[in-house]
Amino acid sequence: MSTILVTGGGGFLGSHLCERLLNEDNDVICVDNFFSGRKENIRHLIGHPNFEVIRHDIVHPLHIEADQIYNLACPASPVSYQHNPIKTIKTSTLGMVNMLGLAKRCGARILHTSTSEVYGDPEVHPQTEDYWGSVNPIGPRSCYDEGKRVAESLCMNYHLAHNMEVRIVRIFNTYGPRMAPDDGRVVSNFIMQALRGEELTVYGDGKQTRSFCYVSDLIDGFIRMMKQDEQVGPINLGNPVENTMIELAETILEITGSKSKIRFDPLPKDDPKRRCPDISRAKALLKWAPQVDLKTGLTHTTKYYRDTQL
Repeated sequence: MSTILVTGGGGFLGSHLCERLLNEDNDVICVDNFFSGRKENIRHLIGHPNFEVIRHDIVHPLHIEADQIYNLACPASPVSYQHNPIKTIKTSTLGMVNMLGLAKRCGARILHTSTSEVYGDPEVHPQTEDYWGSVNPIGPRSCYDEGKRVAESLCMNYHLAHNMEVRIVRIFNTYGPRMAPDDGRVVSNFIMQALRGEELTVYGDGKQTRSFCYVSDLIDGFIRMMKQDEQVGPINLGNPVENTMIELAETILEITGSKSKIRFDPLPKDDPKRRCPDISRAKALLKWAPQVDLKTGLTHTTKYYRDTQL
């Protein structure tokens, strides 16, 4: 049995990861300051004999013992990370230094969850891990984009300087139950608008693309990455099937049975036009590829929102 620390464990992804790690008979320490994480995401885990929750902000040092660390701490949706941009960038920089320091002291393997946002508005399509990105360093998204880029650099330099066991994954759009209904992500926005009978807000002409990975597939990728001994990364984790925003909206209207209409609003500044991962490296190294198709995943997610929000 391993003792595993999950920072951001009260978040959308973190709560699913904690659940999966507990099911594999690990001791799990969930750390979260609940800035964007939610207590209801982990309420069902409270009382599990192998589960512990610590309210803590990783911008400040943490002194515990762990065999492995999954670093998920950081607001991840534009609404949450732009709410306090300085706090966002401090989490990715000071927080990363603190978690790497903890891993170094404990001799723990650490996985850092980076993001497809490091590619910015990409000039290469689909995005491979070797692409350096096209990011605006002073734009409204820079607190998140550049923070995650610095965090990757910190991970790699700690690995090279101290021979630490570091793993880096880059997450592409992920969705599923426990996404906050008001966090501004396109899947939660569309589903909640459809269920409420409101217009679905599509930005720009709706032809910009994203690739949507269901949460259980992503968590499987995390764990496979941590178990392999061959590569630090970074490795893309996401679904290589592209969908336009109009296609996503129409699929959600079909699943919900909503009579809502689609409304077109101006495209936000620095919003990427296309986003799709090349997952060749994940397939080769991790034997990983998404298993849940978009319609199935959206059906599960819609049921969650019907049951919890209406």
